Parts: sequence; structure tokens; C-alpha cells
Amino acid sequence: MAEDSARIITLVVVDDHPVVRDGLRGMFDSAPGFRVLGEASNGVEGVDLVARLDPDVVLMDLRMPGGGGVAAIAELTRRGARSKVLVLTTYDTDSDTLPAIEAGATGYLLKDAPREELFTAVRAAADGRTVLSPAVASRLVSRVRAPGTAGHEALSAREREVLELVAKGTSNREIAAELFISEATVKTHLTHIFAKLGAKDRAAAVATAYERGILG
Repeated sequence: MAEDSARIITLVVVDDHPVVRDGLRGMFDSAPGFRVLGEASNGVEGVDLVARLDPDVVLMDLRMPGGGGVAAIAELTRRGARSKVLVLTTYDTDSDTLPAIEAGATGYLLKDAPREELFTAVRAAADGRTVLSPAVASRLVSRVRAPGTAGHEALSAREREVLELVAKGTSNREIAAELFISEATVKTHLTHIFAKLGAKDRAAAVATAYERGILG
């Protein structure tokens, strides 16, 4: 315990909800051994903040307007950032969990985790140890054991929604209106979908998705 109390673990919090950021900052700043260096409201801001502040651990939400967590994690990994990323989200579906971990997240916790569990997870992440909530761990084991899941990156829930609308012939503008997001965000999702499916255009993406059982 003496070693833990002597070491200060620095954090950056990336979440689009101000109340969540305030709560996490208050929780960690009031606990010995932690210091929150800064906050960001989306993945793009988060990457920039991490580059400037170089925290030990990044608490990263996944679904955020203006830049999601998976893309941010992938960018931090590409840049060779020292910071360890601990995903802290309300989502534990395969389409959220796997891409985050494949992108380079050190751990994955749900927001309903008790504070002591969160503190322990942050310490473990700072040491480079993998931390998974029990629900996420069981999902990963099931996914690894399931046949036919290897060889391509899973689409997120939002990407699947976009692709389903594309398959119905919906335009970018109509998709944006239906999902309450901007056209620019729709285009970003499409770029990710094309990359994940190895498709050059909308038609190829839809065909590949049907072939792989993602649609239909």
C-alpha cells in the first residue's frame, strides 16, 4: 500500500457528458494517488489532449458526437502514445467491445462499476495490465470460441444502423435525419464501414455485409 500511496497516477477523462466528467474528476481528485490532468468531450479532442498532457491513463467513453472512442484509441496506438486507455462505457455488446480492444485499449469497464473497482482498474491499466469487467470478459471468451468471427473487424452498433439504412437506399442526408447526426458524421461512419469491410463503395459494402451475415 505504501508504494501505491507514494505514486501519483495521472489521468485524462474523455466523455461527452459534462456530468460524467465532473463526477469522475471529483472521484479521482478526492482519492489519494490520482490526479486528473484534463478533460475532453470527444475522441478528437481527447487525442490532442493526451498528446499535450501525456497522462498515465485515459478514461475513454466510446460513443461520442464529434469523434468516437474506438477511432481515438486507434489513433493513440498509431502514434505510439505512452498512455494506457481504459474504456469506461455503458455498452458491453460485441460490436463495441471487440473494436475497442482490437484498437489497443488496455481495459474495458462499465460505468456501473463500484468506485474501488474503478480505482483498482486504473492502477492496473497504469501498470499495463489488462482489465475487463466480468460481463465483457465472458463476451470476449464466447466470441473467440464462436466460429466464423475471425478475419474482419466488427462494425459498431451505429455503423450497422448506418449500413442497414444504406441497404434500403437511404441517402446520407436522410440517414443523418433519421439517426439525429450530421451528414459529416454519416460520411465518417461510411468511411469506417468501407475500411472494415474492404469495400470501395456503398453497393460493395452492402453486398459484403449480406455475404458475411452482418445484414439479413
